[in-house]
Amino acid sequence: MIDRHTGEARSPASLSGGETFYTSLALALGLADVVRADAGGVNLDTLFIDEGFGTLDPDTLDQVMAVIDSLRDNGRAVGIVSHVADLKDRIPERLEIRVTPGAGSTTRVVA
Repeated sequence: MIDRHTGEARSPASLSGGETFYTSLALALGLADVVRADAGGVNLDTLFIDEGFGTLDPDTLDQVMAVIDSLRDNGRAVGIVSHVADLKDRIPERLEIRVTPGAGSTTRVVA
């Protein structure tokens, strides 16, 4: 892969956690576009992102959330699985699941 910042070849193994998350998100979005094109315009309207937000610095988190907001604004449903507390303020509608003592859990819908 080529690092756009340096113009040099770079091994994917050298990516930080945040860079890996950002790259994975970009690949998933690109793959959804390829599937739509190859499937005669069938849209993949739902995207689930499982973790990775904890690896992002505040500026990168802002960029990722802007991309997710634009996806939602354009009709895609985006589900996020995360333990990052900062996301609670950014996501107004959510399903919160909390582990309770005794191996149970509680569920709360926030809308």
